[in-house]
Amino acid sequence: MEQPVIAAKQPAVLSLEPGTYYWCRCGRSKNQPFCDGAHKGTEFTPLEFTTTEKKQVALCQCKQTKNPPFCDGAHKAL
Repeated sequence: MEQPVIAAKQPAVLSLEPGTYYWCRCGRSKNQPFCDGAHKGTEFTPLEFTTTEKKQVALCQCKQTKNPPFCDGAHKAL
């Protein structure tokens, strides 16, 4: 099983508008924490998620979270 690249050891804290987003699972995207298609040729696919209202979120960039796409503090153990 392929392991994701650790893009960063802190979450991306963002204010998201309502809509559909694609979170990068592979860690290779140059547009972290969102997918840019860099997973092509790997076993990874992006995670689609939707927000229904404007809100601030902490999205995982270490790719070790147990609650994707949201940060659960897993980066602290790296």
